[in-house]
Amino acid sequence: MITPIASTPPRATVPADLDLGNPDTFVRGWPHDGFVKLRRETPVCWQPTAAGGFWVISKYKDVWELSLDQRTFSSARQGAIPRDFKTQEEIDEQGGLLINMDPPRHTKYRRLVNLGFSPKMVNRLEQHIRDLARQIVDRVAARGECDFVADIAAELPLQVIVEMIGVPLEDRHRVFEWSNRMMAYDDPEYVDSIEVGRAAAAEMYMYANQLAEARRDAPRDDLVSVLMTAEVEGERLSESDFDQFFLLLAVAGNETTRNLISGGMLALCEHPAERARLLADASLMPSAVEEMLRWVSPVMQFRRTAMRDVELRGQHIREGEFVSLWYGSANRDEEMFPHADRFDVARTPNEHLTFGIGPHFCLGANLARLEIRIMFEELLRRLPDIELAGPVDRLRSNFIHGIKRMPVRFTPEPR
Repeated sequence: MITPIASTPPRATVPADLDLGNPDTFVRGWPHDGFVKLRRETPVCWQPTAAGGFWVISKYKDVWELSLDQRTFSSARQGAIPRDFKTQEEIDEQGGLLINMDPPRHTKYRRLVNLGFSPKMVNRLEQHIRDLARQIVDRVAARGECDFVADIAAELPLQVIVEMIGVPLEDRHRVFEWSNRMMAYDDPEYVDSIEVGRAAAAEMYMYANQLAEARRDAPRDDLVSVLMTAEVEGERLSESDFDQFFLLLAVAGNETTRNLISGGMLALCEHPAERARLLADASLMPSAVEEMLRWVSPVMQFRRTAMRDVELRGQHIREGEFVSLWYGSANRDEEMFPHADRFDVARTPNEHLTFGIGPHFCLGANLARLEIRIMFEELLRRLPDIELAGPVDRLRSNFIHGIKRMPVRFTPEPR
């Protein structure tokens, strides 16, 4: 329970050998042993950093409760992305993103695109998404090997979201590149300064405005056309609002599902008995998808800012301090998930928090589930013996649980 602060005892802190503020901690994969200890001994604790620090929330119940209490824990005050912005201008630049809004503003803006991601609308796409997935497998099936991330995992969500938005298919790799430069801000392979990410955003905004100009004269059945005519309280979206809507849909619509498909395939490769169960019983695919979502948790954390002084599990959180919600830890909470460290394609129930909970529940959850299911149905049907062919190269980040490269091999299909 969250209560007002009465006094100020010493803070529990994250052990120095864990250091959740350092992206290098995650280059070898999730430090699950460290989070087991946090959940057991200090489920609410302080992580000092050079920029100040943040609270670490590692238990399922707490992540759930804090996500539902946006009056106390705000997404808008300093943004939900766990990044140390240097100036107020940089913080303000993020204000038009849905993930950085609180109700009621968030509710009004989200309503503009909710319909396009409803189960009814998404299910209409099933056959088209399956056709795309088959074409993606077609391009690699005869080769016997590929980079799973670039050749398979990235392609399906990228192709689907650019079509939905209204981006020409031949421009999809521009969206891919912009996404990497904006989201991989702690990985020197993609970004060597904050200016690189800002330049990527500026390039995407220019591109979005060109599409918008084209839709003014010739509207189509896509989200750019929807946003061009959308109104909030009787007013059209400003250019800045439109740009940030476009950015969020394009980036979030491909980045997280790409990393889930990559991480899900890695889990199947590392747990051959579970893959054999899935190959033997196709009816397990829906539960397998949910277990991949729980197991991978492609967004490690989002942050909130405390709007008042509160107490949580005996720790005193001060107004203005950052509070980080660790979904990958919540999804391994032993109190919620029996044998939480076991990958189980038949796990049920499986009430993971990979898509969040409350006002910010993932807008694209229905679409992501459909893409993941179809992609794995096609992969396991046609490339059932796919296996790792080299080391996995992970993203340097304490925000996105990503894989940059994953070489695989399989029995080639006859051409």
